[in-house]
Amino acid sequence: MPCVALAEVAGFLDDYLAISRFPDYPNALNGVQVEGSGPIRTVAAAVDASQAVIDAAKDWADLLIVHHGLFWSGLQPLTGPRFGRVKALIETNTALYSAHLPLDAHAEVGNSAVLARKLGLGSLKPFGDYRGAAVGWQGLVDAPLGALAHSLEEATGSRAQILPGGSEHVRTAAVLTGAGASALPEAAAAGLDLLVTGEAQHHHAIDAAELGVSVLLGGHYATETWGVKALARLLEQRFGIEGRFVDSPTGL
Repeated sequence: MPCVALAEVAGFLDDYLAISRFPDYPNALNGVQVEGSGPIRTVAAAVDASQAVIDAAKDWADLLIVHHGLFWSGLQPLTGPRFGRVKALIETNTALYSAHLPLDAHAEVGNSAVLARKLGLGSLKPFGDYRGAAVGWQGLVDAPLGALAHSLEEATGSRAQILPGGSEHVRTAAVLTGAGASALPEAAAAGLDLLVTGEAQHHHAIDAAELGVSVLLGGHYATETWGVKALARLLEQRFGIEGRFVDSPTGL
């Protein structure tokens, strides 16, 4: 079975995802978050670095790649659940690599781009500004809103919810996975019919109606599985190392 040094795999991912050049939340800490000392033969891919995911992967994966890493709450003591997650990774020599907004945004393997293509959007161009960088994609489509909701449910395996606001027949749409409903004003300014994302807050239903842009919700978790799955396939193609997806849905 092929094996590759962690530094080589991480270096490739850092360059491919433009980790150092892409803005993100201060505590995202994209890249290697926990080192492992051995070669990489098997890779686990998951949305979250939760204890459930780590426990599912630690006995067979040399590297765990996640979208949501360990350190969102910033500097905190390594106690309780924080200690448990890090302890399990170190004891089993499982490295952890995290990619947040760089993986949302990527044109090929990014969550938003992959989902946009699955929904049939064409002529894609960047959408969803975060500190001067686009983290989503917008494009052209020709379908009833209900049909797009059905397509989203088929793609994610989760129930879709519509916050009505725009046309019943969609010709322009944007995809910004996860918690992307805050981009409603940008979608309205761009003249879009629809914004597809994962979750929304109460006020976004009012914003959608008043701005004239429908919102299609597919679930935060369900809309963000694409990127890590694509990275696992990419590493298998490039290095020949086995990759598996660890499914641990939150229900949100």
